[in-house]
Amino acid sequence: MDKLTSILVVADRTDADRALLDKAVLLARSLGAQILLFSCDAALAKAIHHTQSSEDAEKSRQITLDEHLAYLRALRAAVLPRDVQISVDAECGSPLYQAIAQKAAEIRADLVMKSPSGSHPMRRFAFDSSDWHLMRECPATLMLVRHRRWRTTPTFAAMVNVSEESTARLAEAIIHTSEYFALGCGGELDVVYSESSADARQQSERRSVLDRLTQEYRIRAAHVHVLSGDPDVTLPDFAARHHYDALILGGLTHRKGIAPLIGTLTGKLVETLDTDFILVKRAVAVPAEPDHPENRGSSVGSGVVWQALFGD
Repeated sequence: MDKLTSILVVADRTDADRALLDKAVLLARSLGAQILLFSCDAALAKAIHHTQSSEDAEKSRQITLDEHLAYLRALRAAVLPRDVQISVDAECGSPLYQAIAQKAAEIRADLVMKSPSGSHPMRRFAFDSSDWHLMRECPATLMLVRHRRWRTTPTFAAMVNVSEESTARLAEAIIHTSEYFALGCGGELDVVYSESSADARQQSERRSVLDRLTQEYRIRAAHVHVLSGDPDVTLPDFAARHHYDALILGGLTHRKGIAPLIGTLTGKLVETLDTDFILVKRAVAVPAEPDHPENRGSSVGSGVVWQALFGD
C-alpha cells in the first residue's frame, strides 16, 4: 500500500459499530483518508428476489434503505469527527460479501474495515461464511476489526513467510504495508517469521531473504523475530504473548469454496487471537478509470485501482 485515501467501513447495526468507526476515524485522521460508512441488507435482498410484486418490493426496499441511512447518520453524529470526511451509503444486496466487494471496487477503496459477523459457542472471535468469502474476494486490503482499543503508541506485527519465491514476494508487500501503517499512526513495527525446516542451507537462504527485506525497510534487528518450529504453533503463541494491536499478514487462498480457508495459518490466527487483522495481497497500481456520473459513493475515491493476487 503506497497511499490510503479511501476507507470503506462496513457497519452491521450492532454494538460493535461504534468501536469500528472509532478506529476508522483514527486511521483516516492519521493517514489523510476519507470514509464511506456503508450498510447492506442482504436478508431483504433475498426476500425481494422472491417477491411477486415489484411495487411492493421497491416500497420495502426504500423503507429499509431509509432506516439504514438514518442509523448510519446517527452513528456518524455520535463520533462527530470534524476533521474527517464521512459519507454514508446503504444498499440491498446478496450475498453480503459480494455486495461489499462490489462497493469497494466501485469507490476504489484502498482499505475495507469490518467487524466479524459470526458466532460460535466455543469461539470468542468467530467469523461467518460471508466473512470468510470476503477475506478471499475483497478487492482491497481488508482489516478485520475487534473491540479492543489500540494503545496510544500502537504496535503492529508483520507476519511473513519467505520459504518460497512466491511467498517472499508477498512478504515484501506485507512489510511495505505494515511500515505504512506504523509510520502513519506513529506506532512500532515487528517483523515475525517462523522457520520449520531442518535444512541448514535452506534456513540460511531464507534468513538472507528476510535480512534483505528488513534492511531495505530499515527495520532494526531488535524488531525482527525469527522463530523455530511449526508456524501454526509458534506464531499464534508469540502474537498472543506480545499483545499486538494489529497483525498484518497475507490474504487467504483464492481457491473456490470455504473448505480451503479453514485450517490455514491465517484462518487459525483470526479465529483465536483478540487483535485486529490487516490482510494484504500482492498488488500493482494501475491507472484509475475516470469517475462516471452513474457511480454511487463518488465522494470517496482513490487514485489507484488495486489488482489483487492472493497468496495461500
